[in-house]
Amino acid sequence: MSNEAGVLVEAFTRWLTVEKGYSDHTVDNYLRDINAFLAFVGHERLEVVTAKDVRAFIYSLLGKNKSSSVARKLSALQTFFSYSVREEKIARNPLLGISRPKQEKYIPVFLSVDEVFRLVEEPDERDSFAARDRAILELLYSTGMRVAELVNLNKSSLDFGTGMVTVTGKGNKERLVPMGPPALEALKSYFVQRDRLICDRLKRGNAIDQEVLFVNSRGSRITTRSVERSVRLYAERAGILIPVTPHSIRHSFATHLLEMGADLRIVQELLGHASLSTTQKYTHLTIDRLMEVYDKAHPKARKPLS
Repeated sequence: MSNEAGVLVEAFTRWLTVEKGYSDHTVDNYLRDINAFLAFVGHERLEVVTAKDVRAFIYSLLGKNKSSSVARKLSALQTFFSYSVREEKIARNPLLGISRPKQEKYIPVFLSVDEVFRLVEEPDERDSFAARDRAILELLYSTGMRVAELVNLNKSSLDFGTGMVTVTGKGNKERLVPMGPPALEALKSYFVQRDRLICDRLKRGNAIDQEVLFVNSRGSRITTRSVERSVRLYAERAGILIPVTPHSIRHSFATHLLEMGADLRIVQELLGHASLSTTQKYTHLTIDRLMEVYDKAHPKARKPLS
């Protein structure tokens, strides 16, 4: 990469972090995709990059990557070159007129209500952190928050008086989400264990952020990977056959709300989606549910009287 391009990428990184408020993970993904493209084209100056270069890059990715992955890379490039035009570093965005590959139809994986109940009830006396894990599972299903949002919660994020939690989502945007009674009770039970872990860490002379909500055995903030492992373990023990992740629980939250008649825009707000189209993928219903409604409502579906 030329020094000129490197300086611009550094400025773009600061813009993503400071102005847009993107997480380190998101910024890293942007930079990985942009640097891969710049290494592919090998031009010394960004202003000579053309649409032909972009198409060649796309062709090099097809067959090796999912169309969703290619679309994500193009989105990162679109943001980068739009920024470069706005900063007057280049005259024209080379991605203008470039169409994205057709996306695979995506149906979110979600659990039935019965499966969710079995999952959240799975932590028991066999588990060292049963109280914490039960609180995590209840909170994930009660609020539909992302796992990254959950691990970043602090005690001050919770308001037991109103039953609300302040969730910081993508772009550092905050939203208020209600917590159901089971989640509130599970959190209260967990606090006994949490305080013990923190006290043990303080006794050992270790520094600690006492605001952190969910902690590990060392009294430190729990990681997303740890939550993902726990969810997978409890799902397997509960005999749930589909692959279960924290995001599956988020899908289940949205699907169950919509099946019970919740307004799509309310669900959008609860999930923290910027666009309603993102929430609309949850408007699917199970075949059993569709058949149940059809059999009850359609005159021709009713069995004739014998």
